Amino acid sequence: MQTDTIKIKQAAEIIKNGGLVAFPTETVYGLGANALDEAACGRIYLVKGRPADNPLIVHVNSDFDMERIVRTMPPGARMLMEAFWPGPLTLVLKARPGVFSYGFEDTIAVRVPNHIVARLLIHHSGVPIAAPSANISGRPSPTTVEHVLADLGGKVDMILDGGPCRHGLESTVVDFTELRPKILRPGSVTAAMIEDVIGKISPEGHGESVAPKSPGLKYVHYAPKAKMTLVLGEKEAARARVAELAKQAENPAIMDMERKPEEIAANLFADLRRFDAEGHDEIFAQSIDEAGLGAAIMNRLKKAAGRNILEV
Repeated sequence: MQTDTIKIKQAAEIIKNGGLVAFPTETVYGLGANALDEAACGRIYLVKGRPADNPLIVHVNSDFDMERIVRTMPPGARMLMEAFWPGPLTLVLKARPGVFSYGFEDTIAVRVPNHIVARLLIHHSGVPIAAPSANISGRPSPTTVEHVLADLGGKVDMILDGGPCRHGLESTVVDFTELRPKILRPGSVTAAMIEDVIGKISPEGHGESVAPKSPGLKYVHYAPKAKMTLVLGEKEAARARVAELAKQAENPAIMDMERKPEEIAANLFADLRRFDAEGHDEIFAQSIDEAGLGAAIMNRLKKAAGRNILEV
């Protein structure tokens, strides 16, 4: 059932009073708290079992005065804001001193979500909302309210239902704190789309030895309960290897990678959760072309598989 305005206003009061609200965005469901309330944000880490140095993304509306939280606004960042906000794009910027205590050093990750429930919740709360995905840390991200209930039911103050998430993958994260912009996490806003707006950017990459500037960089993410194996290589060879491995497993599941990238992305986390619910002990997937949206899909699959990645 879609969330009505009365429930959104009730949720906004919870946010203002230091509570936690799970809410839908166009990417995945988020677990929100008042970004200006350090104690409330601390509850996010506690409920999710989230590592303390894993930063939070702050969600604001289009009319929010970024000067309140951002020290500098590079021209390229403003161009991307105009091109892709509201939408699945997060910008990492230099933060004003003392504004937040849970980012990387003096940076802040911020975006404007493109979902009416999220935007109304921010509007009625009157504060920026810090929100990672509304799941237990390390598990597949939630793309339906049922996923949120499975992980966080009874652990948060309110859950808003906005239906299935359209994109199904977390936002693209672009770092503007270095000399040249860099994608820290790929998503639905692809590298080509970004470069069409601001020109050449640095290659993707992140040093695992330092505290991360963005979620999704340093720790195990998106992992199902079942063992997941990802097979890399030429399409037919990878498909054959997946079939061979599945025959050797007791109760395997094979991900359908023949769909359009948009369909794979929208259903990726839901598929992983469904395989777990069905009791499969192993999950197998073959690689796809990493061009465009494929880069984000492969990023999530590699993290979900962990060390279980084979090449053919």
